[in-house]
Amino acid sequence: DVIKVENRRTRGDVTRGWRLRGEAAQGPSAYFRCCNLGKRSLALDCVPAAGRDVCRRLAMASDVVVASYKPGDDVKLGLDAATLRAENPRLVYAQITGYGVDDPRVGYDALIQAEAGFTFMNGEPGDRGRPTKMPVALVDLLAAHQLKEAILLALWRRDRTGEGAHVHVSLMGAAVASLANQATGYLCAGAIPQRMGSEHPSICPYGSAFDDKNGDPLILAVGSDAQFRSLCEELGCSEIADDPRFKTNVARVDHRSVLMALLAEKMATQSRADLLERLNKRKVPAGAIADMATVFNAPQAQALAVRSPETGEALGLRQVAWLGDNASVAHPRQAPDYGEHTEDVLSEVLGLKAE
Repeated sequence: DVIKVENRRTRGDVTRGWRLRGEAAQGPSAYFRCCNLGKRSLALDCVPAAGRDVCRRLAMASDVVVASYKPGDDVKLGLDAATLRAENPRLVYAQITGYGVDDPRVGYDALIQAEAGFTFMNGEPGDRGRPTKMPVALVDLLAAHQLKEAILLALWRRDRTGEGAHVHVSLMGAAVASLANQATGYLCAGAIPQRMGSEHPSICPYGSAFDDKNGDPLILAVGSDAQFRSLCEELGCSEIADDPRFKTNVARVDHRSVLMALLAEKMATQSRADLLERLNKRKVPAGAIADMATVFNAPQAQALAVRSPETGEALGLRQVAWLGDNASVAHPRQAPDYGEHTEDVLSEVLGLKAE
């Protein structure tokens, strides 16, 4: 049971009003639905002592508290990790901030993408494009997964020791920790990553996008010399694979621009569907570039769409993608209206009446 405690002074989560142009004005916004399926909403003002006491009692009845206050606000309210864990040592207090517990700045995904280097690296190269943020709140998602792992480890430890924990993740920390090969390329080789569009700095052709003879786009993810030779054979240009400029991945990276022009010319003679079928048989990684409507024609995507069991209406997207025993709730409840479950939570969890 996940209880979302919402601020009565501000009428709760602001993302309820983040609507697409033309989106229906009634009910939770599509944006709000993306991260609030299955939750219950409790409207509470934690500034008065009575409200703080309700929140404190709720924490005492919980396994995990997830807090996203600006640094210092939790202490002002007496709802910080030290205070709550002193009363409930088994509590796992999971805190998320923008830049760390000692930095008062408010963090937002778009800002952190920029400050952590993602925006600088993303976009078309040179004068063709400007630095570009990702089209999803990538840093929020990365931080959520980091916090989830910390919570699970804290619960695992509590099962063995009986002691809870205070765990913390910042958006900035989660972003930098996810820079992966781009960061190690700088730390270990001194290379500052530049914008390359869809290209990969260390592999070629990997992430490379091409158009077929009908203008249908596809992408290659060739990771080995053997795969590159198979690609060239299917394109009818084995001589390219034999060319010393392209025979190895290191050589292909060095002569990227020449190779891309040659491959683009060959791709423009092909039919995407036919070529992808042939490349798949040869185990050459390649795929069609799909828009959202095409994505949700795929059975793997349809399996993650959450729909009303009564009407079939789309309620949102399941974000638990792993499979196995008890992988997820079959039909999570739809995203809540503001304060929708206040009376239920107060009576069921705390034995109180709403006022």
